[in-house]
Amino acid sequence: MIESGTQSPASFHLAGIVPVAGQPLDYNLPWHDSLMPVGYNYLAVEHAIQECAMAGCETIWIVCHNDMQPLIRHRIGEWIFDPAQPTTGIFANTYERRIPVFYVPIHPKDRYKRDCLGWSVLYGALTAYSISKRLSKWVIPDKYYAAFPYGIYSLDIVRENRSKFSSNKTYCLTHDGKSIKTGHHLGFTFDAEDFIKCRRIIRKESTHAWTAEGKRIPLKERYSARHFPLDKVFKGAIIDGEIEISWHCEVDSWDSYVAYLSSKESKEITRPEKLKYNEWNPIGQDREE
Repeated sequence: MIESGTQSPASFHLAGIVPVAGQPLDYNLPWHDSLMPVGYNYLAVEHAIQECAMAGCETIWIVCHNDMQPLIRHRIGEWIFDPAQPTTGIFANTYERRIPVFYVPIHPKDRYKRDCLGWSVLYGALTAYSISKRLSKWVIPDKYYAAFPYGIYSLDIVRENRSKFSSNKTYCLTHDGKSIKTGHHLGFTFDAEDFIKCRRIIRKESTHAWTAEGKRIPLKERYSARHFPLDKVFKGAIIDGEIEISWHCEVDSWDSYVAYLSSKESKEITRPEKLKYNEWNPIGQDREE
């Protein structure tokens, strides 16, 4: 169970969640599906991370298995710049806000049992809450913004509405009636109450290895939560407002990926200049004898 933060406008904590761990798509390539390029030198997972930064997130939590982390971390590092901060002026470098990036592995008890993309979102929120609460009640996330690697669209509208995402209301991106409620990979915000409702859906509606009567469930029917679509997991989330975007392309299959690359909208997606590998300065290092 998680709780909301202080909801103070002066210390509002919007935690960005980027779900990477989930059921594989049909690319069947040696690298993970989220590492597919959506622009020149620009990966799908990097676009989702940039979306969280555009939305005004104070922290970003990438939910991925341990075997995926090294390559993603090699591209992103430990923090990124806030793209809304000014990039010119004498003191621009001094006041540039750095957004920490954390890597969260799915718990071993959930892997191969309920590790769908929707559960990655919920588990990322749970981890962000648990770690923040240990530090201080003042840094507990007030809300969470979920950005998916498999939904591509212009991020300008996200930046324009970042004040809405860091408010007491919840919002979702929509396009032609598509949203998270219809199972499409479009960003949205949720709070602690939504987390409890969505987690209850996974707990109650998923199957296990045995039925309540003690009968063994067939292998193909076990742990059905692994294949829950987004609209099923987040049907209990309450959305207060919608933000319409100009265009949206899904890249959750090879056919949709080809359609995106051949579209004119793909020309709009370019790698941000400030998105590069960054690390914090080390506090201490072992001596080399």
